[in-house]
Amino acid sequence: MQRTKFLILSSLFAAITALLAQISFPLPFSPVPLTGQTFAVFLTGALLGKCWGAVALFIYILLGAAGLPVFHNAQGGLQIILGPTGGFLWGFILGTYFLGKFVENRDSYPALLGGMFICLLTCYTLGTLQLVYITGLHLQQALLIGVLPFVPLDLVKLFAAGQLSIVVKRRLAGAGLLPATARK
Repeated sequence: MQRTKFLILSSLFAAITALLAQISFPLPFSPVPLTGQTFAVFLTGALLGKCWGAVALFIYILLGAAGLPVFHNAQGGLQIILGPTGGFLWGFILGTYFLGKFVENRDSYPALLGGMFICLLTCYTLGTLQLVYITGLHLQQALLIGVLPFVPLDLVKLFAAGQLSIVVKRRLAGAGLLPATARK
């Protein structure tokens, strides 16, 4: 029963990530768009934890790899995952794992924000590395077009997701919908 709940929650959070990816604004100077994905990634790691959060985002990437239009601007396919922005997608999986790992034995708002910050740095790191590799940009150029313009809004998303995840976690746990191991 517990595993079934986690699978359902993982699928739900993959769908939430796909939905928030459609909130997308292209930037004329960057191949990386502003999206709502990082907000979903933060919520996923905070609510599902390291393993099931990573599973949720792996499901999301698999759906996109299969060609379903789950990535920004209703795109899908391997060309997105292997393209200049694909590293950010891979960063979602690893970042969510780190976020879940960081908060698994800590039940405080500062710990949650710290875990989300580690998640964000992981996404930025993998995203920047793939952006450099695919485009041939220098590291400094990749940081200027693939990270720096996104930091202010990503920090807003981080704090908002932190607040929301505390409320949602309490409500889901109170309703018995959140499995006991994810209530920490």
